[in-house]
Amino acid sequence: MEELRNKVAESGLITIDLEKYYPANPINVFDIKDFLFMGQILKEKDFRESLDHVDWSTFNGLDVVITCSVDAVIPMWAYMLVVSKLEGNALSIHVGSKEDALKSIFLQHIQSIDSVAYEGKRVVVKGCGDILIPEYAYVEISKKLLPVVKSLMYGEPCSTVPVFKRK
Repeated sequence: MEELRNKVAESGLITIDLEKYYPANPINVFDIKDFLFMGQILKEKDFRESLDHVDWSTFNGLDVVITCSVDAVIPMWAYMLVVSKLEGNALSIHVGSKEDALKSIFLQHIQSIDSVAYEGKRVVVKGCGDILIPEYAYVEISKKLLPVVKSLMYGEPCSTVPVFKRK
């Protein structure tokens, strides 16, 4: 009887699971709207005083996105002032929507991957999982790996779609 062989294990393929780089922490919103006069106008003195009464320690170790959920004119210095209060407390600070912050954090995680570890290797970027991975993550990991890998594939080690092969 012929011995069973695990051809996938013998193939030398390295799998990258992008779920491992997906932001694990919830993103906390700091909404400037809560500090506007009549929900529409930013008065500098009142804004500064209101910010002085915020317990900034509640943001310790958290990912924070600064936004304004109403249609109001917010001067650029107001965002800078909020950052100056969050700095040293928040794990990371972003501006825009929760989705913008998620994208920024996710891309930072992917960019932190040491591509040297994949130099000359056959790499599969996992295609299925519990989290829906956005297209931009696949674009970023491709940009990161293409200069160094021997080959790049998408899918599962037992069923891959070839993307790139160095000649």
